[in-house]
Amino acid sequence: MNKTIIQDSSLSEVDEIASSGNFTIELIRRLGENDYDPLIEISHSLADEYGEKYILNDNTIRKYFNRQGSLPIIARFQKKIIGYIIGMPLELLSQEPWCRLDENYGKFNTLYTYAFVIQNKYKKNGYAKTLKKVYLNWAKKREGVIFSTGHVKKGISSKFKGKVEIINQIENWQGTGEIFEYYRRDLDPEKIHQKKVG
Repeated sequence: MNKTIIQDSSLSEVDEIASSGNFTIELIRRLGENDYDPLIEISHSLADEYGEKYILNDNTIRKYFNRQGSLPIIARFQKKIIGYIIGMPLELLSQEPWCRLDENYGKFNTLYTYAFVIQNKYKKNGYAKTLKKVYLNWAKKREGVIFSTGHVKKGISSKFKGKVEIINQIENWQGTGEIFEYYRRDLDPEKIHQKKVG
């Protein structure tokens, strides 16, 4: 269904990759400035739980949404952005000490889930689950990508489906006062995709 939408520089350039009624999921090719404010507003949901440094700004938006190699996907309901998820190759996060310790760092086979958020009023409607599922399916399609990793609060990764292992636990992750798990999900446990690209 990939419908490419190309607009002027203030608007986003996206591929609509999934839709159902008023709910759409878009792969960002280039994020336009008109979509910055809604994303900043949504990021406040993360700040409520994890602190002010999780609030997006123009620089972090450009860094993570418009960066070559990233996998930014947004969800819209009635054309309004209600959530987003961003994947980054580990190698793009080389400034993070934990990243360089991952056994797959330098292999270009791992996509780190940098951020995943749905506005609070849209939670419990299945939108987050659908967004995550579409993200994982697109991650599988990236050449050479075998794993997805991320940091989540302790206990969350045990609810994930598929082949998931906890690599590390971090006390007081990023100053949140919470214990977080660094997990790794095998995106292709049957080795179907690896055979195609290998």
